Amino acid sequence: MKKHAADCTAPGGYSCPVEATIDIIGGKWKSVILFHLIDGKKRFNELRRLIPGVTQRMLTLQLRELERDGIVHREIYKQVPPKVEYCLTEFGKTLIPIINQMMNWGMSHAGKIDEARRKSAAAE
Repeated sequence: MKKHAADCTAPGGYSCPVEATIDIIGGKWKSVILFHLIDGKKRFNELRRLIPGVTQRMLTLQLRELERDGIVHREIYKQVPPKVEYCLTEFGKTLIPIINQMMNWGMSHAGKIDEARRKSAAAE
């Protein structure tokens, strides 16, 4: 049943359920990180290769926030050199349908976005 936006409230101090979702996956890199973790465990440097635009500092920060929120699990293996892997938690896996929908929307509309931005740049 679809609710009207004015009727939406969410627990935890959020004014709207969408706010709760954006709080977890918002920002430039979190959704991209989650997209790459859907396929399974990844090491830090593997994520850096998969997401070439992210800095080491930002990737570290985003992974820490996702871990803090219970979305990502970090496994540290006691070996030399240390090995660290990241994966989705069971709670994190509940975001897979959302991330897949974002992927589908992006594939369907990336051309329109590019076209609109080119038109806007040409008009400036």
